[in-house]
Amino acid sequence: MKEKFYTIASFEYPSDVQILKGKLESEGIPVFLRDEHTLNSDPLISNAIGGVKLQVYTEDKERALAVYNEIRAYAIDDEGNLIVCPNCKAQKSEVYYKRQGLLNKLFPFFEKRKYKCLNCGMITNQD
Repeated sequence: MKEKFYTIASFEYPSDVQILKGKLESEGIPVFLRDEHTLNSDPLISNAIGGVKLQVYTEDKERALAVYNEIRAYAIDDEGNLIVCPNCKAQKSEVYYKRQGLLNKLFPFFEKRKYKCLNCGMITNQD
């Protein structure tokens, strides 16, 4: 069975997704926010349910990803410079948390920050 929706990205809070939602809608792409109302009523359960999922129709996937990749914010260091992947030298990394183990699931802020390169997929510690 073919999936009707494609999840572009997940965001911790409903307010984090609003700019991207507006941009996609201005491009004529219908957008759906899964779990938005749940997190509006109880934002503390965001980690438990995986945040707000921004979804589009499967047939709009490629256009939506192109728009998202055009405006997404990549990870920066303490001086404001883009994080550089040590493997492929791309400057397209995002903060990455593995959240393995009960302690890291209950208290994700204890996990050391890592970065995942969106170009080659390598995960690094660059702090």
